[in-house]
Amino acid sequence: MTRAARHIALLALLLLSLAAAAQDTTATRRVTPVRPSTNVTLRPGKDVSAEVVEQYITGDSIKLLEEQRRDSLRRTYTRYPRLTDLAIGLNFIDPLLMAFGQKYASVDVNATLNMWNRLQPTLAIGIGWARNRPDDMNFTYRAKPSPYLKIGANYNFLFKSKPDYQVTLGLRLGYSTFGYEITYITHTNSYWRESETYSITGQRSHALWGEVTAGLKVRITGPFSLGWNITWHHMFTCPLTGNSRPWYIPGYGTRDSALAFAMTACYTLKL
Repeated sequence: MTRAARHIALLALLLLSLAAAAQDTTATRRVTPVRPSTNVTLRPGKDVSAEVVEQYITGDSIKLLEEQRRDSLRRTYTRYPRLTDLAIGLNFIDPLLMAFGQKYASVDVNATLNMWNRLQPTLAIGIGWARNRPDDMNFTYRAKPSPYLKIGANYNFLFKSKPDYQVTLGLRLGYSTFGYEITYITHTNSYWRESETYSITGQRSHALWGEVTAGLKVRITGPFSLGWNITWHHMFTCPLTGNSRPWYIPGYGTRDSALAFAMTACYTLKL
């Protein structure tokens, strides 16, 4: 074999080696999809198989891979419809507490719309009244049955679970207009040692306040549930009348109290 022929044979073997190496590199080459605007690597969801990932990567379809990832995230918990249910409730704890000595009561009917099992607009309409004669005081305070209104919303922290069990945090705005009177006021003249009794009647006022409420709701049976709420409230305005100061505000409680407790029986309508 001549020298030229040997050179040609060596060159052919070199070309074949380079071609084989290039083919192997092409076979093992992988493309990591990224979002061009942010250079963020798109990670497939936990439920996406390796074959699907390979199919999308070799097809260079970033959009399809991202859609598959989003679908896997949707399967991690139940997605509830926008209008999940409507709960009608009755707050009945105060009349029970009056049997144990409490001197006032507020009773309301409330409606709570559950949206996506997460956001819950709520409305409450009720009546409150009071009658109290403190042991160490010389008067009787009486608040006539008067209406009140509360409006607000809750956020359900258990939105990934069934609506049968809820842990909520909410905000409320309350308003009441009411009348009251202070009767049997006894005054004793220290000099003449004579006593006289008089009354302050026809007093009217109104109140506006805000509330922060933490609650728990549990299904008892069928559509019936029980809810417990503890409320911190703050008075925005409650004007004083010329002769007196209201002791009790319907829907709020005693004027100087900062906390309130409620128990509600609910009937839930599926939407």
